Amino acid sequence: MNATDLTDRVAVVTGGASGIGRASAAALAEAGAKVIVADYSLLSENDEPFSTLKIEQQVCDVRSERELKKLMDHAASLTGRIDILVNNAGIGMVKQIDNVSEDDWDACIGTNVKAAFFGCKHAIRHMTSDGLGGSIVNVSSNAGILPRAHDPVYSISKLALSGLTKSLALCHSKDRIRINGVCPGPVGGTRMIESEIDIADDRDAAIKRLIAASPAAQAHGRMIEVDEVAQAVLYLASDAAIMITGTLIAIDGGKSLGVPPQ
Repeated sequence: MNATDLTDRVAVVTGGASGIGRASAAALAEAGAKVIVADYSLLSENDEPFSTLKIEQQVCDVRSERELKKLMDHAASLTGRIDILVNNAGIGMVKQIDNVSEDDWDACIGTNVKAAFFGCKHAIRHMTSDGLGGSIVNVSSNAGILPRAHDPVYSISKLALSGLTKSLALCHSKDRIRINGVCPGPVGGTRMIESEIDIADDRDAAIKRLIAASPAAQAHGRMIEVDEVAQAVLYLASDAAIMITGTLIAIDGGKSLGVPPQ
């Protein structure tokens, strides 16, 4: 039996129009899941590949509990339950505390923490109705393992998301619901990293700095790839990880280990 076979399972992926979310949605669909991708801004470039994989697209502002409830209720209407939720939607914020406004704080915490909390709340209702449970994967960051000096609000949000992952995993293990997290480092081809690179004075130098921050990435001469994170999401979502809950998997090229060798 293939433990990563997700045939007939329903999966919801937030922030699924690009980057890690899009790669995760594709990996889940290729494993047999019926996938609903939610994003505040859908991309026409996904129409053809998503159609081929039978991935459904829904517009959703994840900072709204009402919209998240509507999304989860719709997903559950397909088969009567939700089997998998990937809380991937997130934003970055490279600002020191003196430059952080209340709107900045609300945007970052709302997208990175509030959305995951209420996404879990409304997905869990559809995982407990028949006793079969389910799997939730929260996409955190290596900043969710160790804080970083250049983006304190982002670090706060991801440390909170890591705590949320562990707390809810403990609360809902009795319901056969597994809740885990992946903690990527700099991942190429994502909106977050591309926006950081775009504002840099020297694009090539910015990419080199990102690679140099992770010892394994430096050794391979490249950033982490979205598919590498997606494979970890697939594993945690599947029965191959049926006894894993409350775990954070760092996919950061060793960035969270400490100062890399020179």
